[in-house]
Amino acid sequence: MSDTTHQTDVIIVGAGPVGLFAVFELGLLGLKSHLVDILDRVGGQCAELYPEKPIYDIPGIPVCTGQELTDQLMAQIAPFGPQFHLSEMAEELTKLDNGHWRLKTDVGTVLEAPVLVIAAGGGSFVPKKPHLPGIEDFEDGSVFYAVRQMEKFRDRDVLVAGGGDSALDWFIALQPIAKSIALVHHRDGFRAAPHSVEAMREIVASGKGQLHIAQMKGIEGDAPNLTGIQLESKETGAFTHACDMLLPFYGLTMKLGPVAEFGINLEQNLIPVDTEKFETNVPGIFAIGDINTYPGKLKLILSGFHEAALMSQAAFRLARPGERLRFQYTTSSSELQKKLGVR
Repeated sequence: MSDTTHQTDVIIVGAGPVGLFAVFELGLLGLKSHLVDILDRVGGQCAELYPEKPIYDIPGIPVCTGQELTDQLMAQIAPFGPQFHLSEMAEELTKLDNGHWRLKTDVGTVLEAPVLVIAAGGGSFVPKKPHLPGIEDFEDGSVFYAVRQMEKFRDRDVLVAGGGDSALDWFIALQPIAKSIALVHHRDGFRAAPHSVEAMREIVASGKGQLHIAQMKGIEGDAPNLTGIQLESKETGAFTHACDMLLPFYGLTMKLGPVAEFGINLEQNLIPVDTEKFETNVPGIFAIGDINTYPGKLKLILSGFHEAALMSQAAFRLARPGERLRFQYTTSSSELQKKLGVR
């Protein structure tokens, strides 16, 4: 529990790619940022769910993984010294007499700034878990809801559960390194891309993997070490599939959490903003990235980067009301190059 109040120019809720790039745009204008994120690492969904999954639509980068994008953004914003408050949830927001915002997190961290930026993606997200008694005792030991390091599954007996893109993608990706791999889904129909379904069926047909059309009923092992999953199908009844790793991919439950109590207008759990500054109905509070909505909105990382740039111009006017904003290019401004440490 902290009793220290951190004074800064901008508070950013969310340390995903868009929140990180906002630090860069704000930093070019001389504004300091503190970031709050419920996850224990920066990168948002890119780092949490797709650290090794390729991304193809970042301008100028033909392909990179979610973790590589996060690492590059962290290197880019390093000259601006952002402060991170990870594994903390933005819990309470109040407006001060001087017009600034005071944000308190669930662990007692207190931040004050004239500008608040919500870059929380779809909000706090938690995986949908299978209804298996006692599964919590196996989590992070032999049950995982995301693949952060593929090597963890090398030479292991892996059971992947689910019928969407994540389940099939990881079944295909882990097959070459796993000792054995199987997929379980409640029906012989899948919500994944057709080419992924075809690739999965080829692996099964070649005998390099198994497919169970069945329901998961129970978990076996001495926690946190898994030895098998109890399954039940119409054809064979009850049986146990021996495995020491379980990857359930049943999707995510997205929650705005306490952000929904900040007095901001909401539209189907999204935050409406203007397209000049990406400001909400509350002056001084902005929303960028997947959390916002406006006519023509595209949920793309590159769109969030654009929003961060325009938001930063408006944030400067609030944080530095007595100063003149000069628009400069990093390619030609010696002042900006000095800030970036390249001059």
